[in-house]
Amino acid sequence: MPENYPPTARTRLVREADRAVYDRAAAYQILDEGFICHVGFTMEGRPFVIPTGYARVEDSLVIHGSQASRMLRTLGEGIDVCVTVTLIDGLVLARSAFHHSMNYRSVVVFGRATVVDDPTAKIAALRALSEHMIPGRWDDVRAPNERELQQTTVLSLPLTEASAKVRTGPPLDDEKDYELPIWAGVIPLQLVAGAPVDDPRAPENSQAPRYAIEYSRPFRQP
Repeated sequence: MPENYPPTARTRLVREADRAVYDRAAAYQILDEGFICHVGFTMEGRPFVIPTGYARVEDSLVIHGSQASRMLRTLGEGIDVCVTVTLIDGLVLARSAFHHSMNYRSVVVFGRATVVDDPTAKIAALRALSEHMIPGRWDDVRAPNERELQQTTVLSLPLTEASAKVRTGPPLDDEKDYELPIWAGVIPLQLVAGAPVDDPRAPENSQAPRYAIEYSRPFRQP
């Protein structure tokens, strides 16, 4: 795979093009930090955007769900799909209402997904989804049985047509507004894990594993 995504008619940024990022590694870093993607597609002439979990497996994005899922059945037919992931790093408060903004990192992916039928590849994809959410958890839990695998659909979307968009830094006001006696700056935002809460039916004296107690996500200062 090339280090950079070649811009296409669908991925080339026109507005605020200076925020465009076509570097594959930078896009992968954003995808690896996020939890939820939004999947956009058209079915029966109507648009749909569905939020769902995902994981990156090398140069593909994998999503999964119930075999009865209308979205997964439709995407498995090979229709065009648009997937987005967005991370919010801060609220940008300018001196004027017009220039208020957010610091963010986002990725947009276009393509066509395929169904993962091979049992070994399917298990590997499900493991990747689990490890993406909580590293170390897969080895502690019961693996999916045959019935559960049959009830689960896994799709793979190649990361071949994508771009990222990033905003960082302070507010950008009109030059004359810098003289206004108004506070301006950035309110950083981050995802913070709380203390694990035991299942009420957990055995007495059971302890949360270290990966749950010390859980955190990467944080990037805006």
